[in-house]
Amino acid sequence: MSETDFDVIVVGSGCAGAVAAYTAATAGKSVLVVERGNFAGAKNMTGGRIYSHSLKKVFPDFEQEAPLERKITHERIAMLDPRSNMTIDFTSDELGQEGKDSYAVLRAPFDQWLASKAEDAGAEYICGIAVEELIKDDAGRVIGVRAGEDEITAQVTILAEGVNPILSEKCLGNPRPKASQMAVGVKQVFELPAGQIEDRFLVPEGEGAAMLFVGDCTHGSVGGGFLYTNKDSISLGLVATISTAADASNPHPVYQMLEDFKNHPAVAPIIKGAKLVEHSGHMVPEGGYGMVPKYVFDGCVVAGETAGLCMNMGYQVRGMDFAVASGQMAGEAAVEAIDKGDVSEAGLSSYKTAMEGSFVIQDLKTFSKWPHVMEGWDSMFTDYPVMVKEIFNAMFSVDGAPQKPLMKRMMPIVKKRGLLKLAREMRGAVKSL
Repeated sequence: MSETDFDVIVVGSGCAGAVAAYTAATAGKSVLVVERGNFAGAKNMTGGRIYSHSLKKVFPDFEQEAPLERKITHERIAMLDPRSNMTIDFTSDELGQEGKDSYAVLRAPFDQWLASKAEDAGAEYICGIAVEELIKDDAGRVIGVRAGEDEITAQVTILAEGVNPILSEKCLGNPRPKASQMAVGVKQVFELPAGQIEDRFLVPEGEGAAMLFVGDCTHGSVGGGFLYTNKDSISLGLVATISTAADASNPHPVYQMLEDFKNHPAVAPIIKGAKLVEHSGHMVPEGGYGMVPKYVFDGCVVAGETAGLCMNMGYQVRGMDFAVASGQMAGEAAVEAIDKGDVSEAGLSSYKTAMEGSFVIQDLKTFSKWPHVMEGWDSMFTDYPVMVKEIFNAMFSVDGAPQKPLMKRMMPIVKKRGLLKLAREMRGAVKSL
């Protein structure tokens, strides 16, 4: 192979990019990371939470080094209508077990830590400049990047540019995600003393909770709310499908959804007295397996959110563990291809083999039908929260009148929605999960 400026160029320093750079640099390859933010994490936001299993494979002692917020030991799912809230709160020792544990993180410090690990391994960083184009040779193989006035060459380019896949579309020919496959996320961070967080969420010192909300938080539109507890702050936000958010007929723009969500009776007490210190917005891939593009090319592989590696199950949201794993596999494939002297699509095919054999693609395949179910399940966001309110009101309200047996109280509420309709919807949801 011809001489190049670097063995590997990584575009983007999120979870996928930084881990790819670390993996390749640890193997002795010369690596350049080009990050358009002024520093790693400057343009990243998340709820945010990382499941530790993939991170632990790369950094076995990450718990002692990484800027983690709280270990998540309480899982909560809330269904809201405008004036009611039904919340499931689950905790168990298993949630905190090594390899099954997860942590709240703030992406700015977390991404900077990942970048420092890559730099310590030998990777070089250029921040504050955007890659404008992937450069190719006469045969169409990617041989580097153009950033500003500079053209920098590499044997392998790892594209981890993030959720908005401009280079993937422009230079690799991958299709732009559909509006129905993307969501817009808005998040605010509220400072709150650690003791108050633990009191409000009934968690032991140093532990935390994750909450997902459905229903009135998006005023019945497809999407949902999220909340994660940090050491001394709370990350609160919501996501709404871009096709809904961009609809001019929608009476509730995303910023208004968030303000109303913060004032909901189920949320307002949680952030009472807390100081707003951060507001951010970001796009989120939500199309699941159906939006995963081609991710292996001559001289180039695609990782992380650029490859659509994110999954919102309603009860569970994953993306960072996919990004870390894909970054590691991309870095390993690049090293292997360079060592073999073949960085063609065939030479880099070990990346696709590894991805398809891993939890990343297998999980996305397993739950591939879920995004389509959610997209067409309007009642989950509108009528189901109302039905749940009516059911629990019938269970818990006591007014002195003689009560009917519980089943006779429940059945009229369910029947007016149509038993067969509810059964079909629930069956379809369970099958897709």
